[in-house]
Amino acid sequence: MRILPLLLVTLALAAGCGSIPKEERDPRDPWQAYNRAMFKFNTDFDNAFFKPAAKGYQAIVPEPIDQGISNFFNNLADINSAVNNALQFKLSRAGTDVGRLAVNTTVGLGGFFDVATNIGIPSYKEDFGQTLGYWGIGDGPYFVMPILGPSSVRDTVGFAGDLFVDPLFNLNEDEIYWGLVALRAVDTRAGLLESGDLMDEAALDRYVFVRDAYLQRRRSLVHDGNPPADEDYDLFWDEDAIDR
Repeated sequence: MRILPLLLVTLALAAGCGSIPKEERDPRDPWQAYNRAMFKFNTDFDNAFFKPAAKGYQAIVPEPIDQGISNFFNNLADINSAVNNALQFKLSRAGTDVGRLAVNTTVGLGGFFDVATNIGIPSYKEDFGQTLGYWGIGDGPYFVMPILGPSSVRDTVGFAGDLFVDPLFNLNEDEIYWGLVALRAVDTRAGLLESGDLMDEAALDRYVFVRDAYLQRRRSLVHDGNPPADEDYDLFWDEDAIDR
């Protein structure tokens, strides 16, 4: 199956809620016991599989080829971005996404070369989590997804929408699908090797560092880089957002 079994997530949530000292609780993170346990599992899984694979990939793949592969997957992501900009009625941005896709797919040889950026066409990379946030859906509790990592209830729902639009997810050949998914995962992880090492050196509590960075970044993305100076964390519905 192509979707992670949500039953395991539900059981882990039921088993992991509680036992966090009061002074360490964060209203955005009511499931911290589960989240920390899943974060540790993901870290161990990454250290055992993804990180070695990413280092090997980086060592054997020439930099121009590595960049071309990253460009290819970024080009596919513009499809999802165009759909979500349209759903947010940001029609000029949706048109820009379509323009990027057209230029990179043709002149850029299937997206292997990022011609669009080189000629000044901006990249937005909107997703369904951002679209839900734009229409007033609050983050919901912070939630660490198995293997996939930091998320929130809203962004986890949005992830299902992203899968629906993802061209890879709609491939009929499972062998090609899983091969491309694995390549995308390893390519993405290879691009994070240096930042991951810096984070390990800087963070006193790696879990808190990742959580706070994720929530801050997602809030900025939902507000197109201009979030309010202060915001109460309405976990499910932001009434002011719908008035934008």
